[in-house]
Amino acid sequence: MPVPRLPRALTHPYLLLTLTVLFWSGNMVVGRGLREAVPPMSLAFARWTLALLLTLPFAWPHLKTLRGMTRKQWGVLVVLGVLGVGAYNTLAYVALVHTTATNAALLNSFIPIAIIAISWFLGHQARLLESIGVGVSFVGVMVIVSRGDPVVLAGLSLNAGDLWMLAAVLSWALYTLGLKWRPAGLHPMALLATLTMIGLLVLAPLVWVELSSGARLHLTTPALFGVAYTGIFPAFLGYVFYNRAVGEVGASRAGLFIHLMPAFSTVLAMLFLGEAPRAYHFFGIALILTGIWLTTRFKKG
Repeated sequence: MPVPRLPRALTHPYLLLTLTVLFWSGNMVVGRGLREAVPPMSLAFARWTLALLLTLPFAWPHLKTLRGMTRKQWGVLVVLGVLGVGAYNTLAYVALVHTTATNAALLNSFIPIAIIAISWFLGHQARLLESIGVGVSFVGVMVIVSRGDPVVLAGLSLNAGDLWMLAAVLSWALYTLGLKWRPAGLHPMALLATLTMIGLLVLAPLVWVELSSGARLHLTTPALFGVAYTGIFPAFLGYVFYNRAVGEVGASRAGLFIHLMPAFSTVLAMLFLGEAPRAYHFFGIALILTGIWLTTRFKKG
C-alpha cells in the first residue's frame, strides 16, 4: 500500500513535531490513568503490536530492501529498536506507576538538554541562540510545573518512578541522536516496522515475566480505548512524524519541541477536565514558545 502524499504545508517538520508532542502529552495522561488496568510492560507491548499492524500495510512493499542491509546497518537498527521502541515508553510507563504525571512531564523536559549535552560530548557545538532557546524554554517548563511558585519546585523530590523516568529520558536522547545513522535509503515505514519488531522482541519476555509474577489485565472499555489511543497516535503517527522531522531539522531542534508537553497538558486539562488556566500557565507557555522561536529562527547550519 503506497503512503498517501500530503500537501507540503501538512508535512512541515515543525508541524509534525508539534503534533507528535501533542500525541505524547496525551500518552502521559493515558499511561498514568491505565496504571491500575494494564501493567506497564503489557501496555507497551499492546501499544507497539497495534502500531505494527498499522505500519505493515505501508511497509510491506519496502521490506525487501532489508535483505541488502550490512551487519553494521543491522546493528544500528537493533540499537534504535531497543532504545526507541523497547526502552523509552516502557520505562515511562513503569515510571508512571510510581510517580505523578507532573513529575514525569518535568523530567521528560530534560530530553532536549540531554540531547545537547550528549551532542557536545560527541563534538557537536550548538549555536549560541540554540542554547539560549533551550534555556528559555526550560524555564517556561519550570514555571508551569512549579505553578509559578519556586517553593513548590523546591519541594519536588525524586522517587523510584522519577529514576525510571530519567532512564527513559536518556534512552530517548540516545535514540534521537542515533537516527542520523539510520540506513540511508530505507523507507520510513520499513524503518518503523523494523524498529517496532525489534522492540517487540525485547518486550515479549518482559511481558511474560510481568504476567507470571501476578500482574493482571483489566480490559474494560475505557482501558481498551486508552490502549488504542497509545497505539494509533503516540506510537504509529508520533514515530512516523518524529523520525521524519529529525531527518529534516536535526536532533537538537526536534528534541526542543518536547518542552511543549507541559503547555499541551495545560490546554488538555482546560478542555477536557474543566481546569481553569492561571496566569503562570500563560507566562510559561510564552517562554516555551519564545525558546522554540529562538532555536528555530535560523536554518540548520
